[in-house]
Amino acid sequence: MTSSSDRSLAVDVPAPKSYEIRTYGCQMNVHDSERLSGLLEDAGYVRAPEGSDGDADVVVFNTCAVRENADNRLYGNLGRLAPKKASRPGMQIAVGGCLAQKDRDTIVKKAPWVDVVFGTHNIGKLPILLERARVQEEAQVEIAESLEAFPSTLPTRRESAYAAWVSISVGCNNTCTFCIVPALRGKEKDRRTGDILAEIEALVGEGVSEITLLGQNVNAYGSDIGDREAFSKLLRACGTIEGLERVRFTSPHPRDFTDDVIAAMAETPNVMPQLHMPLQSGSDTVLKAMRRSYRQERYLKIIENVRAAIPHAAITTDIIVGFPGETEEDFEQTLHVVREARFAQAFTFQYSKRPGTPAATMEDQIPKAVVQARYERLVALQEEISWEENKKQVGRTLELMVAEGEGRKDGATHRLSGRAADNRLVHFTKPDQEVRPGDVVTVEITYAAPHHLLAEGQVLDVRRTRAGDAWEKRTADKAAKPAGVMLGLPTVGAPAPLPVATGSGCGSA
Repeated sequence: MTSSSDRSLAVDVPAPKSYEIRTYGCQMNVHDSERLSGLLEDAGYVRAPEGSDGDADVVVFNTCAVRENADNRLYGNLGRLAPKKASRPGMQIAVGGCLAQKDRDTIVKKAPWVDVVFGTHNIGKLPILLERARVQEEAQVEIAESLEAFPSTLPTRRESAYAAWVSISVGCNNTCTFCIVPALRGKEKDRRTGDILAEIEALVGEGVSEITLLGQNVNAYGSDIGDREAFSKLLRACGTIEGLERVRFTSPHPRDFTDDVIAAMAETPNVMPQLHMPLQSGSDTVLKAMRRSYRQERYLKIIENVRAAIPHAAITTDIIVGFPGETEEDFEQTLHVVREARFAQAFTFQYSKRPGTPAATMEDQIPKAVVQARYERLVALQEEISWEENKKQVGRTLELMVAEGEGRKDGATHRLSGRAADNRLVHFTKPDQEVRPGDVVTVEITYAAPHHLLAEGQVLDVRRTRAGDAWEKRTADKAAKPAGVMLGLPTVGAPAPLPVATGSGCGSA
């Protein structure tokens, strides 16, 4: 029985507020969303359950300005949330990312129910801006014009236990005519090498075994300090970190892709034989109009040099079809490069105007029907090449890092999925013994499709790893927590599988 004195001491503890983050665009935005999650959890928020669909106390949109109809998509989603917000006192909506940096006050004018608008340079201010909007009961719009602090200093809620993004630079010094990213992310700012390596070592200490070095123009790293070989030195330094099994990077620019980087890739065992290098166009005329500082011959020479040093390298790319002024002859040059380069995959995009870019006001905009027809021809050619290149993998014995959530049909087919060293996706027969995400298995490839491989026989070997241990511990910790309660501490994590469709802008140097 509770006494009156006990009752007088009873205090109702309010439930922590929940949050949901919706991410659009490139790898930089994905990694920024990990930081936004870390910031909110440090401030006492808890992540809303999967599929909450706007039922959280705080909904954050991390936007992209380079995707087609990005603004229409944002305002459509905001419009669908307006009735929910009206019926839920205290609910807040925040908009950040590249579109927020570009549109600023326009967002609140078009969607006055938005509480916070913040930019790409001040993501660390989100919790403060939410609290200020709550107290002052009015929208807070704060867009910094330059980077306030390197984002990697912020708390981060990693999305996986076995792989992680590590940002080495932000911004871009290029002036591609189709891309608005330099105006929104600013000039390139490099992170100190010691800080990068310290973060990687800390991640490895927590169980991470694969990292992806991330930057808008990743191989221009070192431009701040005038060291043209800084990126190759960084790759080699990653090779000395014990326990780091796989190193990847995205996205490099052909202009800055030098022989010392190729040598570092070939000579550093944990740097994976995989390269995502945007082409954008195979026509010298179009490349010049795009203000891309390389030409077809230079691009194909890089491919040749990479393959000479790393014979089994899988090379992927981005291509834009229908850039203003592109003739049939220009397009045929793109098809020529695709045939010569024999990309494992190509992420192809139909050009569309991006307000604020020089290309948007160029003459000779290509009719939609012509762009569509060229796009379909390019996709058909690349599908054929991808399938032929994958068929070459049949009969090979490969080591796979077991992945989480990459095989949508795995449950029905009794398979698991993993990534080969060259980043090809492989579905393999589930072995009798337990295999965890982050563990490594050895399989023989028996079948090839254009976008994946199959290993239908028995798994040849299973190697349990510290990354698998980390995944298992995190899974157990989640299961042990009361529903809806999180500790608010940053965890180790993973990027989405590469290459991500980077589009014609952010992350697509």
